[in-house]
Amino acid sequence: MMSELKKTPLYDYYQESGVKVIDFSGWALPVQFSSIKEEHTAVREAMGMFEVSHMGEILVEGNEAEAFVNYALSNNAEKLTDVKAQYTMLCNEQGGVIDDLVIYKLEEQKYLLVVNAGNTDKDYEWLKSISGYDATVTNVSKEYGQIAIQGPDARAAVQKHVDEDISEMKMFQFRKDVDINGCNVILSQSGYTGEDGFEIYCAAEDTEKLWKLFIDEGAAPCGLGSRDTLRLEAGLPLHGQDLTEEITPIEANMGFAVKVDKGDFIGRDVLKEQKENGAPRKLAGFELVGKGIARTDYEVTDSEGNKVGYVTSGTQSPLTKRSIGLALVDRDFHEIDKTFNIKVRNKDVEAKFVKTPFHKN
Repeated sequence: MMSELKKTPLYDYYQESGVKVIDFSGWALPVQFSSIKEEHTAVREAMGMFEVSHMGEILVEGNEAEAFVNYALSNNAEKLTDVKAQYTMLCNEQGGVIDDLVIYKLEEQKYLLVVNAGNTDKDYEWLKSISGYDATVTNVSKEYGQIAIQGPDARAAVQKHVDEDISEMKMFQFRKDVDINGCNVILSQSGYTGEDGFEIYCAAEDTEKLWKLFIDEGAAPCGLGSRDTLRLEAGLPLHGQDLTEEITPIEANMGFAVKVDKGDFIGRDVLKEQKENGAPRKLAGFELVGKGIARTDYEVTDSEGNKVGYVTSGTQSPLTKRSIGLALVDRDFHEIDKTFNIKVRNKDVEAKFVKTPFHKN
């Protein structure tokens, strides 16, 4: 029932606009506004905008907040500054990924963790269970709205409404207390599309005002459908599919976000061993040679019919028209251009390993 779903700050706007919403991780969100292909193309060629207020925000603060997040997370939090955010992982003792997230250092000993919507409560409970540090953990998700403006025209559109020069901002650089149209925001050079763009964190009540501002600037409103095709073309993992509590960051080619030399952290022993000696499995890009679309959990087999892995994500690429995907396979089986089979609707369809990302701007 829609009435039981959590509502983002734009929910009433969706209802008034007649936009259909679905259940996504317990949130009422639109799959598309026009069509997935049109929205995908807008982001690749001009500018698209997503509401991502469903993402969770968790605040960690206190005298030992830095030591706390450095123990809880895989990347090195000591490298953070008040203008440089970081992609990182919350791992379990086995090295599996409880969640992947972005961390912002708001000030000394005060950090904002932006987590995946469906994992917010789980992440919050996990972080609260870590003891021995003078740090408090607070779920502040309700306070924030978030929109992502993505595409080659995004920077110029945002610059029009920002007093400071943002032309040189690079990936994961951010500014706080930025004024956009009278709204105080955190402006982050980041996104989930493989394109240039910004994520804007605002007070929940300012979300609709900012959304309408950038609609007027020509941003195409985009839904969950194109967000998924864009991120997969860019080779970006989705938690719950390409990253799970059973898949490690090393297996998922995300080793850059794991700093095993920084000191102790949860999952370090397993991840250090995998970094040094290789992980047993590898997340690999593929495209279908035959017809069809490979969906999550479809079996990957070798020429003799032996199972060597499974598909974690798959789609038809709107840009290249190819059927692409990611599969978790035995490490020794992977080799670029090697062919294998994927069981699509109980039929063996030929596929081959290719380099990722599938698209790079």
